[in-house]
Amino acid sequence: MAEGITFAFDWEVSLMAWLQQALGSAGAAIMSVITLFGEEMIMVAVLGYLYWCFDKEFGKFIGINLVTGLVLNPMLKNIALRRRPYMDWAQIKCLKPVHADADIMDIAAQGYSFPSGHSMNAAIVYGSFPRYKKGVMWLRVIGIALPALVGISRFCLGVHYPTDVLVGWACGAVVVFLVPVLARKVKRGVLCTVIFVVSLAGIFYCRTSDYYTSLGIMAGFFLSLPFEERFVKFENTTVWWKVIVRLVGGVAVYFGVNTLLKLPFSDAFLDSATMAAFLVRAVRYTVVTFAAIGVYPMVFKLIDGKAGKA
Repeated sequence: MAEGITFAFDWEVSLMAWLQQALGSAGAAIMSVITLFGEEMIMVAVLGYLYWCFDKEFGKFIGINLVTGLVLNPMLKNIALRRRPYMDWAQIKCLKPVHADADIMDIAAQGYSFPSGHSMNAAIVYGSFPRYKKGVMWLRVIGIALPALVGISRFCLGVHYPTDVLVGWACGAVVVFLVPVLARKVKRGVLCTVIFVVSLAGIFYCRTSDYYTSLGIMAGFFLSLPFEERFVKFENTTVWWKVIVRLVGGVAVYFGVNTLLKLPFSDAFLDSATMAAFLVRAVRYTVVTFAAIGVYPMVFKLIDGKAGKA
């Protein structure tokens, strides 16, 4: 039996069971696609496009918001310790586990339920669009519609209760509005340092891999910002082929370095849910993120220089 605490309102269980039955296999497939907009791959692509190509200051703005939410979410989950719906209610099916290659009852791998990380991340990333580019109506639509759809998909797929989603949205909204306010009052370096130091509190009680993944991403991202500003200073681009090259290269660096850093360790160790494995995970994601955000843009000048000579 999975560890954790079971608590739910009757209406949540009834609603989820009814939705899964009403949606059927076709509806579940649609929800599985919608939920991707709150997952790692899409987040990397969105943040990568903004940072590497479109407007790196926009990317930094969203990035600081996102990594704050990434760490805050598992810190809250490891306090609430709420088990996922399908773990306790036979009428609710797990239609898309967080980690498909792990036991769906393994909380160390799948994470706790409250609040919803996908809902929170979507609210932060897409909600940051109209926060940064104020007065643009279509960005407001995206900032509301995508988090709403992602959140709804989570309880339709059986991996979160509706209240997980509601609180995920609320937490995301707090981050989107609070962090930029603080950023205007203190220097970026000071803000990032304070956020990271506060986030370290999770080491004392978080026992799920998502916290250590997020902590590593935060460390790598925060280290990348001053490194890029001092040593790299790359320029953004709207040239279509350069955009494609930068995106493909960046995603390859992110996932390639991650895979490479796993090689010295056995799968049994990486999945062991021990403190040693957690710390290795945190260091790995620090290096991966620093490589993608801080070091990788050095290649842009080389590519732009060759293109210019051609």
